[in-house]
Amino acid sequence: MKPKSKILIIAGSDSSGGAGIQADIKTVTALGGYAMTAITAITAQNTFGVKSIVPIHPKEIENQILFTCKDIRPNAIKIGMLHSSEVILSVINSLKKTSTKNIILDPVMIAKNGARLINKKATTTLKKRLLSRAFLVTPNLPEAEVLTKVKIKSQTDMVKAGKILLKLGVKNVLIKGGHLKSNNIQDIFLNHKEVKIFANKRIKTKNTHGTGCTLSSAIATYLSCGKPINRSCELGIKYVNHAIRSNLNYGRGHGPINHLNSFNLKRKFL
Repeated sequence: MKPKSKILIIAGSDSSGGAGIQADIKTVTALGGYAMTAITAITAQNTFGVKSIVPIHPKEIENQILFTCKDIRPNAIKIGMLHSSEVILSVINSLKKTSTKNIILDPVMIAKNGARLINKKATTTLKKRLLSRAFLVTPNLPEAEVLTKVKIKSQTDMVKAGKILLKLGVKNVLIKGGHLKSNNIQDIFLNHKEVKIFANKRIKTKNTHGTGCTLSSAIATYLSCGKPINRSCELGIKYVNHAIRSNLNYGRGHGPINHLNSFNLKRKFL
């Protein structure tokens, strides 16, 4: 099978394989794309949490992006963990030198346990300098609250926060509603022309590590193949839900999802 498109992933590494660069590569590959990477940080982590983070020098991140794109031009770029203002500015400088318009930004700011992953200075830089360069931004509710200063407790609040993000220059917004307590999860997509709600039944499992990384990479892959942005979001959400439903149950904490759920192997390979 020949890859349909090329996706550059700018994100941190997860040694446990459930999130970050590892989840991104698996997702892009499983959906028929060719994954390239620029690693922003190396983490030591497992299903219980993060033990340590070693940042990559901003200049080296820029080198990874530009040297890769000079040779293999990506059809889309997915951006994940950016841990400092210096790193964010180096990524922005790199994006100015590439011609890729399909930029998916997953603003990784808050861990599952509620801990802030980037400081206030970096948050301000991301908000003022990077958001407007994104074709789509995919915050969860805590991240949307930080970026918009809106307390989100309902669908109405999600739409309100989304409209604020659009005013900041983002072309399209997908706010993930998994943090709202309900039997259904409602993710809201909006731009200046439409508001669309994707409703799905909540899957009862603790194994959801890496869902945000996986979703943004899936959307980037579908978009890179020429699908419209709202359809790409819909297909990305379906892919993640199938991956969660597999319930791998690896590790004793919050385990990973099954990125291979889209694969149908021929019998001769089994």
